[in-house]
Amino acid sequence: MSGQRNTLHVHLDVVGGIAGDMFVAAMLDAFPDLAAEVTQAVAATGMRPMPAVAHIAHNDGVLAGSRFDVSLPGQPAHAHQYVHQHPHQHSHQHVHWAAIRNNLLQCALPEPVKARAIDIFQLLAEAEARVHGTLPETVSFHEVGAWDSIADIVAAACLIERIGASGWSVGSLPQGGGRVATAHGELPVPAPATAILLEGFDLHDDGIGGERVTPTGAAILRYLSPSTAPGGERGKLARCGYGFGTRRLPGLSNVLRAMCFETASSTATSRDVIGMLSFEVDDQTPEDLAVGLERIRSFPGVVDVTQATVTGKHGRATARIQVLARPGRLEEVAQVCFAETTTIGIRVQEVQRVILNRSEVESEDLRVKIVRRPQGMTAKADISDVAGIDSGHAGRTGRREAAETAALLDKDHDH
Repeated sequence: MSGQRNTLHVHLDVVGGIAGDMFVAAMLDAFPDLAAEVTQAVAATGMRPMPAVAHIAHNDGVLAGSRFDVSLPGQPAHAHQYVHQHPHQHSHQHVHWAAIRNNLLQCALPEPVKARAIDIFQLLAEAEARVHGTLPETVSFHEVGAWDSIADIVAAACLIERIGASGWSVGSLPQGGGRVATAHGELPVPAPATAILLEGFDLHDDGIGGERVTPTGAAILRYLSPSTAPGGERGKLARCGYGFGTRRLPGLSNVLRAMCFETASSTATSRDVIGMLSFEVDDQTPEDLAVGLERIRSFPGVVDVTQATVTGKHGRATARIQVLARPGRLEEVAQVCFAETTTIGIRVQEVQRVILNRSEVESEDLRVKIVRRPQGMTAKADISDVAGIDSGHAGRTGRREAAETAALLDKDHDH
């Protein structure tokens, strides 16, 4: 069995600009078979009234591609086009980030998609909080709190999860110019929160004004953490997608192009950013600490919790705790750690991690995780699925080995 597989790298060419709907349109243009899943994801949010979404073909007279249209029942098609072109006419909603987050947490979205959508929104909340000198949890969204922005972000999260790119990159971004009308009055372009989200990205002035990068588009870029370095081999160009915005630009297609490259990788890894919280506890009983750590482990956004025993001050046995969490949930997870343990200080950082590509299949009525390692594929059956077997260690081991062998054979045949 070979350990090689094709991995995907997506490069974004921000020709006309980038907004949430443009990103979704570009990715759906490249991966049209995912349109039904995007529609299901938006429906799973349970928004009322539920917006209708459509992936539609679009041609601006120069290029052909796609648009991602979001509208409410009874509204004309492309209703949000009017909002984007005439934002001063928008009935600005004051929607608290806490309310959006709670609704997302309670909805029927798959957990990985839900986590990505919340993380994108969290980046927006943190940027808005910096602009207004407040805390993210107290932020109220205006332009990005409406139903169309929620649909755009959920659709983007769904596509990012399903495409599973091992890397993203982006070229220089058009800065735009002038002013944009917002709930806070007219503000310079890029809008203040957008400018914060674009820190570290390359910008250029192509002579065309207006809002070229929206807050939602900037938050998606920030979440993707794309490489901005030019050059470098990307592999075979497998497909392209063109996502159009609603605005017409003079002499330029208002389009975002997604170029999807396939590369053969023997390591089959991807990178992402994870939050890491660490602290020590030396004055909590082991029984109570175990309860607290289990509650932390079950908190939304927490990926893993580990505990090790070290020697602390005064020679005392001390529990060293490490919690891995989604970057957008670090403040909330820290508060849970304070509530469930006796620690009075937590070290918090964001780190990059390298992940082996994996998938989960069902084999012999057991869930089996397939991992692609440099030396080949390995399989491991979920221990919880064999916990009820009454034939002891030998019986559990036999069932797991049979399921793992069958899963590897199936995967080998697939390749």
